[in-house]
Amino acid sequence: MSRLTDLIADLKAKDPKLGADLDREFKVLSSRLPFGLNFERHRPEAVELPLRPIRKGDKVRVLPPRGSTKKGDQRLWQVKAIRKNKNLAEIELTGGYEESEAQSVSLENLVVVADFRDTIFPGLISTGKEERAAHRKPFHTVINGENYHALKALTFTHRGAIDLIYIDPPYNSGAKDWKYNNNYVESDDLYRHSKWLAFMERRLNIAKELLDPENSVLILAIDEKEYLRLGLLLEQMFPEAKIEMVTSVVNPRGRHRPGRFARSEEYIYFVMFGESVVGKELDPDFEGGSAVPWRTLRRSDASSARGTAKGGPAQFYPIYVDATGNIKEIGDPLPHGAPRNSAPEISGCEAVFPIRDNGLEMNWGLTAPALKSLLRKGYVRVGRHRPSKSQKWEISYLTSGKIEDIESGRATIVGRNPDGSVKAEYIEDKLKTPTSTWVRPSHNAETGGTLLLNQLIPNRKFPFPKSLYAVEDAIRLFIGEKKDATVLDFFSGSGTTAHAVMRLNHHDGGVRQCISITNNEVSPEEQKSLRQKGLRPGDFEWEKLGICNYITKPRVKAAITGKTPDGQAILADYKFTDKFPMSEGFEENAEFFTLTYEAKDAVNHNLAFSRIAPLLWMRAGARGKRINKLPDGGWAVSDTYGLLAEVDKATPFVRALREVEELRIAYIVTDDDRRFQAIARRLPEDVEPVRLYESYLTNFSFANGE
Repeated sequence: MSRLTDLIADLKAKDPKLGADLDREFKVLSSRLPFGLNFERHRPEAVELPLRPIRKGDKVRVLPPRGSTKKGDQRLWQVKAIRKNKNLAEIELTGGYEESEAQSVSLENLVVVADFRDTIFPGLISTGKEERAAHRKPFHTVINGENYHALKALTFTHRGAIDLIYIDPPYNSGAKDWKYNNNYVESDDLYRHSKWLAFMERRLNIAKELLDPENSVLILAIDEKEYLRLGLLLEQMFPEAKIEMVTSVVNPRGRHRPGRFARSEEYIYFVMFGESVVGKELDPDFEGGSAVPWRTLRRSDASSARGTAKGGPAQFYPIYVDATGNIKEIGDPLPHGAPRNSAPEISGCEAVFPIRDNGLEMNWGLTAPALKSLLRKGYVRVGRHRPSKSQKWEISYLTSGKIEDIESGRATIVGRNPDGSVKAEYIEDKLKTPTSTWVRPSHNAETGGTLLLNQLIPNRKFPFPKSLYAVEDAIRLFIGEKKDATVLDFFSGSGTTAHAVMRLNHHDGGVRQCISITNNEVSPEEQKSLRQKGLRPGDFEWEKLGICNYITKPRVKAAITGKTPDGQAILADYKFTDKFPMSEGFEENAEFFTLTYEAKDAVNHNLAFSRIAPLLWMRAGARGKRINKLPDGGWAVSDTYGLLAEVDKATPFVRALREVEELRIAYIVTDDDRRFQAIARRLPEDVEPVRLYESYLTNFSFANGE
């Protein structure tokens, strides 16, 4: 019906009375909604492409004058001719208006628009890389582009191959936190919720194509403004999946909202496909390799003070410790009221009693006979010497539960301390099933998100970044055992998901890779300031402040190198699961790309191929060297794939493929299906044949708004 509203608006401009009458009847009908999740499938978004050169036949908009903050002409025009010598374009109004209109406009005052009816020919241009793991690991990729178009391109490279998608989509707060058709969606927009649902549905439909149907998970973080609608949308779109929701406290103090509850939590949906299930997580009290914990022998509660009924006289006795910290003797209990100096003395030893620092006499946690039994087994140890304190030595023991862990084999004795006490460690981690409510200090969005991001890229602001450790915990439940998993985040923002994947790899030696997609939007406040300075999207000074260039790429680089954008070592440490200095960085690789929009009929085949070369490389695993241009000899072989550009050279090509151990794909360029099949039969069994049409860009084309 939203398409009808667009048509009615057009009609009102041409025939106000007829348009008003039709609008009135439409509103009556639209109020009669059936039960269930109902929303308008709004016209797919038209996207402005400020970096795209103007070409004949393009759809364009006319920009407002430089320095103006007013909204420009939203009508679509078509470029009929380009006069390069005068830097002008001849444009004509399109879109079914009754009266045609034409004008000449400077090329710099036009912006290309990818309309929902247009066919897109995507490509990728590399804008830099960080490489610290050479050929040992695949590359993480960061793509600067409109996420719907980037997702469509990934249907060639990763259809059915993604193990996990984590997204933190716009929360639709009404505070200009996202755009639809190049316009910020504000709180007074009557179609705010249906636009958001239509926006999400289109992207989730593509996400479904990318996820492995046999075993994968889609994770979505959201807050209270859309979580109910999102839940219904997910159930409607993915009836075959198992869907769970977790409540996660991200702001323990709560966000102040006058007259309302201070909001402290968000919600995380887990949509599990095929065999995917919620994994278990470490019980922090029983981690493999961690030392078996000891308990202080002196009782701590006031009801266990000497002279009270609890413990009685049997648990106040001297423990004789020599100067080297060894227990030489365990004495007999002293009767109530007997002074401590009435205990026998042993030469060269101090008599240690259970006494608080304030002088209050307590009881030991065990009777003397029980302590002697544990001492013989090495289950009692002497700690720090504190000459100035009332209790001169700290003394600890192993409780019955920890002794049972050792004697049952869950923990093992790995050595002895100088005093004869055991050194014991747990052999394996003890795992537990996570609950559906997460209240964890590591998930605090301020400390694990905002403050951590500022340590990586100082003084660069990004609104509400997720806690690194919260994302890490969520994805670990599903890919903790998949060390070669492929992860996708198509609302990557500050790059937290890629960072979390690198953390997992560091912890267990994994080779997981993350594909991050984000646009290069500038915040509304910065946009106004930049426009007043005469800048526009596409200008260098504008683009350098966009999310991808200013936040995502620098954050990923900083995480890998351990250095801030200014080249300074990051002076902070990672916490919680895997603790180490951030300045160490990660042994990882990352490459950064910008999504391009190519001409339908590219004359230069080498240029056309160079644009799709990164996509071929990504499909083959984004590992090792890339074939960036058409090979002069008709074929080329890289670390994980080969390219046969001239089918007459098939014999040496196939021979070369057999020499590469990690080869995954052979791309064969031909329009002849019979020749493709004949060459495919000659390939090694474990090599996938993929046909490319000779018009390279058509292999990846798609209709915008399908």
